[in-house]
Amino acid sequence: MGKYKITVLPGDGIGPEVISQAIEVIGAVGKKYGHEFALEEAMLGGCAIDAFGVPLPDSTLEVCKSSDAVLLGAVGGPKWDTLPGNKRPEAGLLGIRAGLGLFANLRPAVIYSSLKEASPLRADIVKDGIDIMVVRELTGGIYFGKRGRYQDEKMGEAAFDTEAYSTFEIERICRLAFEAAMKRNKRLMSVDKANVLESSRLWREVVVRLSKEYPEVELSHMYVDNAAMQLVRNPVQFDVIVTSNMFGDILSDEASMITGSIGMLPSASLGYGTLGLYEPIHGSAPDIAGQDKANPIATILSVSMMMKYSFGLDEIAKKIDTAVVNVLNKGYRTGDIASSGIKPVGTKEMGRLIKEEIIG
Repeated sequence: MGKYKITVLPGDGIGPEVISQAIEVIGAVGKKYGHEFALEEAMLGGCAIDAFGVPLPDSTLEVCKSSDAVLLGAVGGPKWDTLPGNKRPEAGLLGIRAGLGLFANLRPAVIYSSLKEASPLRADIVKDGIDIMVVRELTGGIYFGKRGRYQDEKMGEAAFDTEAYSTFEIERICRLAFEAAMKRNKRLMSVDKANVLESSRLWREVVVRLSKEYPEVELSHMYVDNAAMQLVRNPVQFDVIVTSNMFGDILSDEASMITGSIGMLPSASLGYGTLGLYEPIHGSAPDIAGQDKANPIATILSVSMMMKYSFGLDEIAKKIDTAVVNVLNKGYRTGDIASSGIKPVGTKEMGRLIKEEIIG
């Protein structure tokens, strides 16, 4: 059976708590299916700042590069909010994505039938459920463009951030999105702001040209402001959405919130090879850290994505997904997804229930 090395980055806040439950699941599937998962822990984010003075130590990046996959908890917290931008925990995230060459972020937004009531949208909008995949470009655009400040004689201090994309960057993310659409319902929505931004006009030109290689995929376009509206007006119209770094950051968070809780949704950051970074989309939630209240499901589902995209273990990925659905169908809820009158279970108990469902 397979042997795989996973670098674990627990991070800050509730990160270590949800990661511990994901590790339990990794151990359970390894034992059940005969695979060997070697785990090595390293630091990223606020904890790394406290220990090394930087959010992404060189040693962390090196151990990640030598791994088959990386599992991340969450980073950040008010303790480090006053630091300069390049020294804050979040800078570690940008650094590790760039350092590992992870240019694509896959964020599924799914409403489970047992959690339809948790969505803030009306039942007639949710209908039979929502299953959207947002493919976000991750290492280009305004987050990585030239930036700075300068003094204007009349207006005072000014700041700028540059949005720039090359044909190469657009092609590689959109090709991945077309491939994702081919494995789903063969519908791809490219989101841009081509009526205003030159970078978006190039984006649209490249996507249209690339679409000729995927005649089976129905390609459509939408301006980002309209896309934000349509996600709450008629989300079932979307299958796969592909967009730039900043637009994807915003839209994927919006898509996740209409599902009812960001504690439910995983993500995968991928590059050219099989090495990927897997993490829940929620933050470090320092206000509930150490209280056994965090929802570990998003991190556990991130393990499922790891099994699928980095290790090619589709059967195990499906087993984890099914275990989560079964536990939810039995009525178990953490506090963030519990409806009125339901006593929520804690982080550890939810992890145990899912693990037991996997073991059978």
